[in-house]
Amino acid sequence: MLFVKKLQKNMKGHRSLGFLLLIGGLYSLSVALSNTFVNVYLWKQSKEFFDIAIYNLSSVILQPIAFILAGMLAKHIDRIYVLRIGIIFLSAFFLSVLLLGTSSTDFIVILGALHGIGFGVYWLAYNVLSFEITEPDTRDFFNGFSGVLGSFAGIVGPITAGLFITRMELNKGYYLIFTISLIMFALAVFLSFFIKKRDARGSFKLKEVLNERKRNKNWKNILHANFFQGFRGGTFVFLIGLWVYITTESELSLGTFALIQSAISLVAFSLAGKLIKPKNRVKSILFAGATMYIAILIIAFHLTFIKLLIYGVIIAFAFPFLIVPFMSITYDVIGEANNSGNKRIEFLVVRDVYLNLGRVVSILFFIVAISFFSPEKSIPYLLFLIGPGFLIISFFIRKVNIDSTNDKN
Repeated sequence: MLFVKKLQKNMKGHRSLGFLLLIGGLYSLSVALSNTFVNVYLWKQSKEFFDIAIYNLSSVILQPIAFILAGMLAKHIDRIYVLRIGIIFLSAFFLSVLLLGTSSTDFIVILGALHGIGFGVYWLAYNVLSFEITEPDTRDFFNGFSGVLGSFAGIVGPITAGLFITRMELNKGYYLIFTISLIMFALAVFLSFFIKKRDARGSFKLKEVLNERKRNKNWKNILHANFFQGFRGGTFVFLIGLWVYITTESELSLGTFALIQSAISLVAFSLAGKLIKPKNRVKSILFAGATMYIAILIIAFHLTFIKLLIYGVIIAFAFPFLIVPFMSITYDVIGEANNSGNKRIEFLVVRDVYLNLGRVVSILFFIVAISFFSPEKSIPYLLFLIGPGFLIISFFIRKVNIDSTNDKN
């Protein structure tokens, strides 16, 4: 009841915010249904870590390029149109997987590129809209509730997909969930028509925002923090799910793993949105980052499904306490930057470039490790190398000094 009252309070007079949350929820549900299993689908065809790494590398390389192009486009047309373009590319990705079927690994770079373009364009538009629609007093709520929707989607999506895949013969289950994802994206496009139009004006000044880091230490620290967020996430984002499948050889087990993680994450996002205040954001990020690094000890050696489950529970609980305050601080820094009102798109583009640079470096480390050494021996040590990325974030964030993060608040 209290949660409903808080929802009504924050949504009052914020119609566009509500529809943007619904679109984000549909996106999360579609991704939870299908994207969770794309790496497994490709693995079953090739059985090579290298192929999975190349697919993910193609995606993260194209994402910042798509972000830049989408940013330029958003300066000339309504941001809602850019959001729809991103969804269309994501739809094209899943449609391509459907049409290619068991030949998907022959076009792994193209598939990764399609996914990266769709992902980059969508998130540029979504981030710009969330920045424009929210205010400092509604951002923690928006980020927290967005996380709740994502977690709920993560509860329903993977276990449902896992049941379909395991109970339907051949690859019919995969084809079904990919089709459902297409329908979800179509519904997201429909809902976008209910968001108030956001006028586009001004020129695209990416160089000015890049140079902003030379005089604005807050912005410089945010960019470095985003690089290390990507550095940690680039490999972990596909490796853990793949390990669950390799360990159990069951899509249903992967769905169960995702369900448990999302259920824990749902509770954690709710708590994070309620408990985290501007004065304790930095402490929350430090605690979460340290917890997630220590958790690597559980899965580094002698891997079992139970160990993966324990690791998944710890990560699912800790991550919201990092990402909710981190995103809020990021938006606050952008909001206080020089002339940010006219260049908020450029700020978000530059931030995403740093984030994806971190992902690219992470996956390149992974490719080098498995190319020169056996995956079984090299991956555990690699995890300890890239794992402290979230912890390192806290060392940059503690240097950020803005009014909304001071203890006096």
